Amino acid sequence: MIRVYRSGCTACEPSTVDPADWTMPPKTLWIDLINPTREEDAAVERALGLSVPTREEMAELEASSRVYRENGVTYATADLITNGDDALPGLEPVTFVLTDGPLVTVRYTDPRPFAMLIDKLGREPGLCTSGIDMFLNLMEAVIDRSSNILSANGARVEVIAGHVFSGGRAVGFDKLITQLGKAQTASARIEQSLAGLLRVFAFVGMDDRVGKDEAHAHLRSLGRDADSLIAHNQSVAVAINFQLSAALGLINIEQSSIIKIFSVAAVAFLPPTLIASIYGMNFQQMPELAQPWGYPLAVAAMVVSAILPLAWFKRKGWL
Repeated sequence: MIRVYRSGCTACEPSTVDPADWTMPPKTLWIDLINPTREEDAAVERALGLSVPTREEMAELEASSRVYRENGVTYATADLITNGDDALPGLEPVTFVLTDGPLVTVRYTDPRPFAMLIDKLGREPGLCTSGIDMFLNLMEAVIDRSSNILSANGARVEVIAGHVFSGGRAVGFDKLITQLGKAQTASARIEQSLAGLLRVFAFVGMDDRVGKDEAHAHLRSLGRDADSLIAHNQSVAVAINFQLSAALGLINIEQSSIIKIFSVAAVAFLPPTLIASIYGMNFQQMPELAQPWGYPLAVAAMVVSAILPLAWFKRKGWL
């Protein structure tokens, strides 16, 4: 789908024209390609005289493939977080194409920052006057959304910490470790997204279209924001690793306590078992067997022999 935002408008308008007949409307500031077909790619390429990257090209991980210039046009691809409200958000590439005219974005998903920018443009129709302005405001929405996702992940980690250090009995250590694993994966994806954005900011900062005035200062501010979020995310990752180590340590302590109980029980019941084994022998010459007090004596001996080891363990603090 091709969506176009024009100067002075309050909404991003989807194109209903056949891609073969599509022409760029006047005063276009932003062309948003969502799950574009090959025909829609070709229509934008004809209108602007540039090459639109394919989904396979967008998925390339090499830095040289993600930021480059071609025929005076700047291409920058960054991984943006999707489904950020989930405990395990996704990560999808989005390409930004900076031209002398409108900003072109190519995406195969729907990250929240795009909706945030469209809502902002609806409230402030004159906010953007060029493709560069549109790019900077979109990046600001991306950074804001990343900050919200990072805060939510940090809050989830704090909740998990409360359960871990309560002994994990309310939730269960297996569930806590699963939650910590999701939080760690979310943290890694947040950092991957922010690191990619920093690379984009550095590359776009060398574009002559950005200039050295307000737009360049805005871009530097976005870079500082991304740096601070990466530092915050690293502190969250440290907390996750600490809680994971603590959870595993508590599991080991709990298992050791269980083993200790069985060990103490085995030692405590060993003397009574020995006494019972002795009197279970089939020898004819065992004087106690013929006495009326033999049975009570054997039972008393077994009880006393079980109590004495338990009392000793208690005195040593092993119980």
